[in-house]
Amino acid sequence: MLHAIAVDLVAESGRVMQGDLKDGRLDLYELHRFPNRIVDVHGHRHWDVWYLYDQIKQGMRAFAAQPRTRNHSFGIDTWGVDFALLARDGSILGLPFSYRDDRTKGVMPKFLKLMPRQRVYELTGIQFLSINTLYQLYSMKLDKSPLLGVATDLLFMPDLFNYLLTGEKLTEFTFATTSQLYNPLTRSWASELFEVLGISAGLMQEVVGPGSVIGRLLPDVCDETGFPRCQVVATASHDTAAAVAAVPAEGDEWMYISSGTWSLVGVETTKPNMSPAAQRLNFTNEGGVGGTYRLLKNLSGMRMLQGLVCDGEEVPDYDGLTRAAAQAPEFRLFIDPGNWRFAGGRDADFAIGHYCMMTRQNVPFLHGHIARGILESLALKYRQVLGELRRVCARPIERIHIVGGGSRNRLLCQMTADATGLEVHAGPTEATAIGNIMVQAMGLGFVGSLEEIRRVVAASCEVEVYKPRNTKKWDKAYESFREVLGRRWRDAWAD
Repeated sequence: MLHAIAVDLVAESGRVMQGDLKDGRLDLYELHRFPNRIVDVHGHRHWDVWYLYDQIKQGMRAFAAQPRTRNHSFGIDTWGVDFALLARDGSILGLPFSYRDDRTKGVMPKFLKLMPRQRVYELTGIQFLSINTLYQLYSMKLDKSPLLGVATDLLFMPDLFNYLLTGEKLTEFTFATTSQLYNPLTRSWASELFEVLGISAGLMQEVVGPGSVIGRLLPDVCDETGFPRCQVVATASHDTAAAVAAVPAEGDEWMYISSGTWSLVGVETTKPNMSPAAQRLNFTNEGGVGGTYRLLKNLSGMRMLQGLVCDGEEVPDYDGLTRAAAQAPEFRLFIDPGNWRFAGGRDADFAIGHYCMMTRQNVPFLHGHIARGILESLALKYRQVLGELRRVCARPIERIHIVGGGSRNRLLCQMTADATGLEVHAGPTEATAIGNIMVQAMGLGFVGSLEEIRRVVAASCEVEVYKPRNTKKWDKAYESFREVLGRRWRDAWAD
């Protein structure tokens, strides 16, 4: 029997979960849950890593308060692209920046003047997003950041917490690939990019595969928390990679949607697809588990609803917004979840209102109407990406698996089935923590393959199936959606 601890840190929250694996079934328990938070310092947005480190240790104390167990391990996954810099003595050079900081605004086109877009894609196969690590580093170079002159190591967010817990500096493969600094064909850091950046590739760490054992917890961490001195595993450390590993699917004729703060929509492949068509459609190739890759698109997700929740006290919570959306009139508002004006989440009412004015739509004022427009637009965008995936991959896609927190939203799941005409299999909700634990189990020999991971997940978790209905009206709505997204207008917020 394996007792594994998963630390799952996302942009909005964090949780420490315990997974008990025995006889082909996984039981999951929550030890500690806490909000994540961004610290605003002199006009910039940072992650409070010391707060997060303390919360991780709170979860470790909760585990230590239970009766001792024999077999256990520990693994961390986080959101993507962000990083910390370390000095020669191992100290952290300031609070890490959040990808939601404005320092990368306008930076990507400046870098692409130095290296053509096509060449960047040939080297990395990664979707062009202004938040990518590549452009975060270039923004520091443009700002003449003194940190670059003294830093000796770059650690991505899961690497940082693994370092604090073990003293070891490593980067795990699924996370490395998201940075737009790593070449998946050569399985190495893209030295040509670092030459153009004018930054030494010596900042980067050795890349290890998901399931690799990093080391053991440091004695002082165990003494402080009472946690047993166990092995720390480099699990699938990018949260989406962990979630996709936990998709309870068979075969390969399926598409996944990891639905949370973001919507990650894609398919699993056995090698990167860096074709001209994939580049033209701005697909990304991120590392997966068991020799796989995740060909996907990053879209804004439930963060847009959270923006409504946070914008005013009179706004209902998620469940209230969904109930209001269910009662609102259909197809009155279309937005593009692939447009990065919606990625920040703050001032969602303003962002949506501005988008409506610029695309010549009526501006909604009721939160139920806005919420319905968000959910309908997500479902219609999933349909658009589905069509693009079918063209790029030239393979059938017969069903959709939705995992993550968004799988609880029954209205969105039904809309997705209706918009795409495919069955939607929703669940598990805690896919990221489950994938984190199961990759630890694979690394330690408790399961033998990705396929076995998925069989365990299928046997352990409930999945709700949504069948498509009323597809004709969604076909008509899709044409209207495409027409709105095709309207040309000056985007004042574009890079």
